[in-house]
Amino acid sequence: MSTFNPEQVVHRPEFIRGDELSIPTLCLVQQDGTPYDGAELPVLEQAKALRIYQAMVRTRVLDERMLAAQRQGRLSFYMQSTGEEATTVGFAAALEDDDMIMAQYREQGALVYRGFSLDEFMNQLFSNELDYGKGRQMPIHYGSAKLHYMTISSPLATQIPQATGYAYGQKLAGYKRCTVAVFGEGAASEGDFHAALNMAAVLKVPVIFLCRNNGYAISTPSSEQFAADGIAPRALGYRMHAIRVDGNDLLAVYGAMMEARKLAVERNEPVLVETMSYRLAAHSSSDDPSGYRSKKEEAKWREKDPLSRFRNWLVAQQWWSLEQDEKLFADEREQVLRTLKEAEHRPVCRLDELITDVYDEPTPQLKQQLEALKAHIRKYPDAYPKTAGRLDHG
Repeated sequence: MSTFNPEQVVHRPEFIRGDELSIPTLCLVQQDGTPYDGAELPVLEQAKALRIYQAMVRTRVLDERMLAAQRQGRLSFYMQSTGEEATTVGFAAALEDDDMIMAQYREQGALVYRGFSLDEFMNQLFSNELDYGKGRQMPIHYGSAKLHYMTISSPLATQIPQATGYAYGQKLAGYKRCTVAVFGEGAASEGDFHAALNMAAVLKVPVIFLCRNNGYAISTPSSEQFAADGIAPRALGYRMHAIRVDGNDLLAVYGAMMEARKLAVERNEPVLVETMSYRLAAHSSSDDPSGYRSKKEEAKWREKDPLSRFRNWLVAQQWWSLEQDEKLFADEREQVLRTLKEAEHRPVCRLDELITDVYDEPTPQLKQQLEALKAHIRKYPDAYPKTAGRLDHG
């Protein structure tokens, strides 16, 4: 609690800027897979390490193939996480399976690690009849109740205060669990970010705020977003624990999140984790990054590829080989393509489901709107071939 301390007074104006404050970055493993001198690596067993790497590979392949599908006109929209897999998979691997994840829209790696199947990914992307969201969401807006992964919301930063509230509920219920809110540094410019951190600090709730600082908020570089030293220092204004991590270093992300979870769960204290990475892909399939950054800049970061760094460490442990790596990529590409073809040919959701799950009973207005939509589709069936075929079945 802030109080007046008579022993800490001055008698002339003295302003504090915080220029002297610089938060260090946790780095454990170099690009060639060897640890830095003095690095304290977290304990990571072989089976879990391989599960993590396989999730990273699947995420990379899924992103590559689904962007290609979008370019072919088979998918309306997609967002890749290329270059950020160490963060998106590493943080999930450090959690317990029943810890809640409230993600932004680039955390498919966390879902892969928790066991979201390729079928489940594809059903959502193609909005077919097996999509959990019944075709109501844009592609990449995943959600899974069984995997404790809150459904993605399009409006920016809404999940941050929601995570604080959910974690407060976990605390009141006496659960030894935490909630993780994941967001980009651009989302940290929203007012929701500050409201969430302040509430979490005051109520002392088991929440981890994980900021993926990937350098750009769509086309706006971080240098034009804020003047301070990144996002991590903001936590200090709320008397909150903070740490900055090399987001391309899987072991650093994993180790930092393990410690952050201990603080959140054992002491009911919020933590801010900032991972420093780079968005190698475009912001989305609708974006062209060549308009705001150079190929030279991208090439510099490709040399820091998180997959190759972790793979090099696995090879150094004699847990993995380049031959196994080549086979894994080939197998994943085959599985992704096969699952894609199956999902895109499944029927779309029944049209009547468009207005269910909102009210206990659909309102007259919703029913009128649905009938108007059906009439429109019947009038122009060639423009809606899949949907038109479902009109007589609901």
